[in-house]
Amino acid sequence: MNFNITRRHLPFALFGSAAAAWQAQAADAVTDFYKGKTLSLVVSSAADGGYDRLARTVAKHMFAYIPGKPEIVVRNMPGAGGIIAANYLANTANKDGLVIACLQANTAVEPLLGTRQAEYDANKINWLGTPSVETGLLMVWQKSPVNTIEDATKTPIKVGASGHNSAPAFFARLLNETLGTKLEIVVGFRGQSGAWQAMEKGDIDSYGMTYWSSLTSAKKKWLQDRSVRFLVQYGPERVGELANVPDALDLIKNPADKAFFEAATAQLSLGRPFAAPPGVPAERIAALRKALMDTFKDEKFQRDVRRIGLLVNNPRSGEQLQQQIANIYRAPSETVSRLRRLANPPRS
Repeated sequence: MNFNITRRHLPFALFGSAAAAWQAQAADAVTDFYKGKTLSLVVSSAADGGYDRLARTVAKHMFAYIPGKPEIVVRNMPGAGGIIAANYLANTANKDGLVIACLQANTAVEPLLGTRQAEYDANKINWLGTPSVETGLLMVWQKSPVNTIEDATKTPIKVGASGHNSAPAFFARLLNETLGTKLEIVVGFRGQSGAWQAMEKGDIDSYGMTYWSSLTSAKKKWLQDRSVRFLVQYGPERVGELANVPDALDLIKNPADKAFFEAATAQLSLGRPFAAPPGVPAERIAALRKALMDTFKDEKFQRDVRRIGLLVNNPRSGEQLQQQIANIYRAPSETVSRLRRLANPPRS
């Protein structure tokens, strides 16, 4: 075999060989690190919800794609709309690559919104990827007197939320401000499941904001029985099954309000993001990002998520999420000010 490497080509050949050797050495180091170890996957919500089911399904398959094949143990850390878990990931968790998290998308923007509990820099967190983007919905229970989004601009309806500054309350205020709806926010519910139970009892009409993916995974019977009516949808992708449900952006006439709505809902493009703490060695972040994306492509994983009704409709890499979050934080100052007023309104 004649390689025919001239003196002119020799430095480049040596450089390429050295780079390949470095990459192989880095891969071996990652394998050695993870071999025989246990990786913690923190879920920022309670057990048995959509996020929990997703995280446990990811854990079941992802270990095989991480060099060294570490065991993955899932831990639930609910509270404050995911902020407790995000604070833990950013400030307390070991920065060695043995802790990752499945977070709510809103955690990435809470610092931008001026949420005092959010004690982290979202741009310094290492985002690993997401299996999907989210579509937000305003829906009402079947016995509600409201049938359309136009009805909701005339007839007040009660919508549940965990807290005054929670994501469902934020999105309810967003719809009130841009569409003129009359959503009356009722706080104190134990997350989505608590509000949904109150809907079934007739105590409230709706939850402040529901993801389509949450319904397909946790409330298939509602969809089959048509227990809820959908008034409006919003987010980066329309739901094909809800073709007759209007998109909020199509209803907003004021250009400034439309631009503001797009900024406020940008977080939905982050889907259900997985992340690692700041400061984890770059080669381990690269390995985790690749392992997560390989998991999303795995046929057995896809079969499992379909069986339990979870969506893997638009996987995005960690690099894509990192760039998307950086773009969100470049929003004009006037937009940020308006977002903060919406997220932290004066309490009556």
